[in-house]
Amino acid sequence: MEQQSAMPLEARIQQVYADLSAAERKLADVVLARQQDLRGYSATELATLAGTSKSSAARFFRRLGYAGFDEFRLQVRARPTAHSPLERLVRTPARGQADAGLQAHARRDAQRLLDWSADLPDEAVQAALEQLARARRIGVLGYRHSQVTALYASLLFDQVRPGVELLATGGGREAEALAGLGAKDLLVVVDFRRRSAQLARVLAAARTAGIPLVVLSDAAPGEWLAAAAQAEVVLRCARDGAPPPLFDAYVCAISLVNFLATALAARQRNAQARLARIEQLHAALGDLQALS
Repeated sequence: MEQQSAMPLEARIQQVYADLSAAERKLADVVLARQQDLRGYSATELATLAGTSKSSAARFFRRLGYAGFDEFRLQVRARPTAHSPLERLVRTPARGQADAGLQAHARRDAQRLLDWSADLPDEAVQAALEQLARARRIGVLGYRHSQVTALYASLLFDQVRPGVELLATGGGREAEALAGLGAKDLLVVVDFRRRSAQLARVLAAARTAGIPLVVLSDAAPGEWLAAAAQAEVVLRCARDGAPPPLFDAYVCAISLVNFLATALAARQRNAQARLARIEQLHAALGDLQALS
C-alpha cells in the first residue's frame, strides 16, 4: 500500500483499469479527463458526470488505494497543478523566458493567433453572432482570470446593443445574477483554466432555467464540463504551447471578443445610432479626456 500511495493518480488508475467494473471505468475516464480540475468536485458530482452511483464511486477510490474519497481529495489538493504558475516556474524557469526577449514573446502570441484563427470553425463564430444578435438580454459571466475577458466582452457588446450586463459572481450572488435571464436571453460564459469549481453548478442551474449558452473556453474536446455539451455554441480559444509560459495568455480570447463585437455592430440596425448617442452623452458629461 505504501508503494501505491507514492504513485501518481494516472499510474494508479492504469494499474487497476483492466480489473475495474464498467461503472468504475466510466468514473476512471472522468477522473483522467479532469485531472487538472479535480479539486473542486465532490464525490457525488464526479459520480453524476460518470453516470454512476455514489457507492460505485466509493468502491472506485478504494480500488485506487485510498481510504476513501476524503483521502483522495486531500492528496489532490496537496499537489501543485500543471497549470499553476508555481509548477510552471519549477519546470521552466522564468529567467529563460525573459531572456528570450519581448520580440520573441510577441512572435509566440502572433503565431498563436494565426494557428487558432485557422482552426476555429466559421460556422461556430456565425452561430455565436446569431445568438448575440437575437437575444433579448445578454448576461456575461467569468470567474477568476476569465472575469477580465468577460468584462471586456460586456463593455464592447454594450456599446453596440442594449440589454448587456456583466453578472456579479462574488459573495454568493449567482442566483441573483441568473434570475433576470430566461429562454429568450443569452448567457455568455468565459471559462479558462484555472477554472472555478462553482461554474459547473452555475451552468447546470442556467440550463435548468432554459437559458441559452455561448461558451468561450480553452478546454479541448472531451475535457470540458458536462453542462457545456448543452451549450448552443462553444468557441474554443488556443491553449499555450510547450513549454508553457509562466502565465496563461488570453490574446486569442480578447481578439475573438473584439471581432464578435465588431461583427455584431454590423448586424445591429441601431448600432450607429446607439454609438452616436453614447458619444453625445460623453460630450455632455465631459468624462473623457480630449485628444490633442
